[in-house]
Amino acid sequence: MVYSVKTYNNINKIGLEKLGNAFQIDGDKADNPDAYIIRSENLHGVTLPSNLKAIARAGAGTNNIPIDEATAAGIVVFNTPGANANAVKEAVLTSLFLSARDYFSATTWANTLSGADVSKQIEAGKSQFAGTEIAGKTLGIIGLGAIGARIANDARRLGMNVLGYDPYVSIETAWSISSHVKRVNDLKEIFSQSDYITIHVPLTPDTKDTFNSAAFAQMKKGATLINFARAELVDNAALFEALEAGVVKRYITDFGTEELLNKDGITVFPHVGGSTEEAELNCAIMASKTIRQFLDTGEITNSVNFPNMHQVLDAPYRITLINKNVPNMVAKISTAVSEQNINIDNIINRSKGDFAYTILDLDETDKSKIDALVTTFEADANIVKVRVIKGQ
Repeated sequence: MVYSVKTYNNINKIGLEKLGNAFQIDGDKADNPDAYIIRSENLHGVTLPSNLKAIARAGAGTNNIPIDEATAAGIVVFNTPGANANAVKEAVLTSLFLSARDYFSATTWANTLSGADVSKQIEAGKSQFAGTEIAGKTLGIIGLGAIGARIANDARRLGMNVLGYDPYVSIETAWSISSHVKRVNDLKEIFSQSDYITIHVPLTPDTKDTFNSAAFAQMKKGATLINFARAELVDNAALFEALEAGVVKRYITDFGTEELLNKDGITVFPHVGGSTEEAELNCAIMASKTIRQFLDTGEITNSVNFPNMHQVLDAPYRITLINKNVPNMVAKISTAVSEQNINIDNIINRSKGDFAYTILDLDETDKSKIDALVTTFEADANIVKVRVIKGQ
């Protein structure tokens, strides 16, 4: 079977090669493809094609995807956590150095000079850009995922004292973080003790405006705030007041809005934190692999709206179901299979929120029985999407 994949935002072509020969990229079926692979394309307000089974975001954030709408339509949404983590880590470390030494102002000033005695002018005026060192300073990290954990470890190696806050950190990530990084249980400790703060959490109703007036009121005077996560994590009105009061010395962000531009103490980058050649390739590879795995086998890895599901496909047929998470669904599925006199080789059913995903492997070679079973499933109002995958 040949699958159709529609891409947006110049996905790395070498990475797309991981889809394999059974995938047609931006081909004849691009208007109604089996899958999307996107980067920054905004899908909110866009009608999702009826044939669409999956969306892969070549990056970690999925705020540009209508997750609830996709889930209700039986579309599995993937991201690529960690694929651009090193790139963002390096961008944050660069921001630490830029803030400590104010190299932007220094180079801007140097380029205003002229005349035969430029070297003397530089020597006379350089003291205004003396800056500080980051060694011995305290860095507070909010969010200890793939990016935050890397920053924590490298900042420690640079001689910083590191505080980390993340009530949801995974066991795997926790093991990767240096024992010298102090885990704290209250954001107030991050705010009150940190010379530098960097945030790496998704945007949710709970994290929106993490940095608000109350947060800035608890902050150590003269702190630098670095935001390479999401613009809405910072309340700009409260930020401006904190800058005016000297609570925040500098705000560095990768998310520019008009109100942030050309303001003292604010450095805006054009959303390039994860945009290295290596990161774009890694994201494209991971997105392509997850889409290929899902369409070929029905297995799910790195989905944001459905649970991870893995099961070796060695039955003649596999049916995958996306269904509403209501009582007795597994029993109804099993009964429908039994009524077709089909033996179940294996079944997995896991839920996430209001929906569930089922992998149903069937020890049956009669395609007419499989087709009749599919018809039964499609007639069930609680089953949103049905797929049939032929075994090897």
